[in-house]
Amino acid sequence: MTPDSFPSDWPLVKLGDLGEVNRGRSRHRPRYAEHLYGGIYPFIQTGDIKASGGRITRHTQTYNEAGLAQSRLWPANTMCITIAANIAETAILTYPACFPDSVVGFIADNSQCNIHFIEYVFRFLREQIQHEATGSVQDNINLETLARLRFALPPLIEQNVIAHILGSLDDKIELNRRMNETLEAMARALFKSWFIDFDPVRAKVDGRKPEGMDDEAASLFADSFEDSKLGKVPKGWRVLTWGDIATLEYGKSLRSYQAATGRFRVYGTNGPIGWHTEALCPQAGVIIGRKGAYRGIHYSPFPFFVIDTAFYLKERVPFDMKWAYFELLLVDINGMDSGSAIPSTSRDDFYNLPVCLPPSELLNRFGTQVRTWERMQIANSSQSETLGHLRDSLLPKLLSGELRIKDAERFVGD
Repeated sequence: MTPDSFPSDWPLVKLGDLGEVNRGRSRHRPRYAEHLYGGIYPFIQTGDIKASGGRITRHTQTYNEAGLAQSRLWPANTMCITIAANIAETAILTYPACFPDSVVGFIADNSQCNIHFIEYVFRFLREQIQHEATGSVQDNINLETLARLRFALPPLIEQNVIAHILGSLDDKIELNRRMNETLEAMARALFKSWFIDFDPVRAKVDGRKPEGMDDEAASLFADSFEDSKLGKVPKGWRVLTWGDIATLEYGKSLRSYQAATGRFRVYGTNGPIGWHTEALCPQAGVIIGRKGAYRGIHYSPFPFFVIDTAFYLKERVPFDMKWAYFELLLVDINGMDSGSAIPSTSRDDFYNLPVCLPPSELLNRFGTQVRTWERMQIANSSQSETLGHLRDSLLPKLLSGELRIKDAERFVGD
């Protein structure tokens, strides 16, 4: 987009004209040292920024006092820009945090610009910045790359409205994400209470009514325990092996899976990787990574396709797939190595794993409850996808001036 294509009252500026631009700091070499970590100061990494959706609300690592002493604590509302690994990903800190020199921080002069507007500008410029990084030994950019960038800057009041319009969409997407996390946590908590801690059975053993359930649900639980090779289990629950109740089916080779289009999610060793026009598994199911140093366990509420680096679980006897997913999260899949040159999950080891199978009526009851929450999660995700498409279509129109404020407000209102 050429300078002439922007509104005449939008001057072209550089990031350094609008506030402080500096690299993050991590003086210690080698960078990772145990004595720097485990304190109270958030330490933001490039992966955290990429996964944030534009707003950093969580982190995976912290610095202690020693870590802070060789770094810098950036204030809330700092914009983070990745310049190595995940190039040109951006996000705004919602709390003070440190980050390494693979991240650039921008602290805005609020009299000149809205930090959220600037973050949307950098989403708009992401492909251009990434293009400049391509071709080096290790793709990266630096402060000079950012210093060369020029972009159009609307009046502050217009920046505020644009940031509000786009931010309202991102706010709802973030709220849906948090709601889905809560719903998933509720399902995990129910699984743990019923099938790990045996809370309803313990209540009946003690002569109490199980909490949070009606008489019909309570009647599905035993009122005593019995010995098994897994220890005490509710009376009538069968201790079997996974080989007794399921098989691991191979995925299929599919060279073009990343470019494929369709409505069925494609899974590989470490999770979803694309879409396909056909489903290998015609129902909800569990995917288990077959090859690779890290082999994850995943759950799909929809029919799905699996490539040949993964297995999918197939029932020998009826059980609920969400129950099976939570059970298998307790298993060290990476420890079940076949001994081949490439780390690979051993089917024999899997089939020999013990499992305590509850009565089918109880599994059906569990499935009915978690499926209610699952439908809510699906609805939230669907809404977020629609909102994301709307945001992505508005972004270039608003940042180029193709849509001015009055037009944008009417467009969103529709």
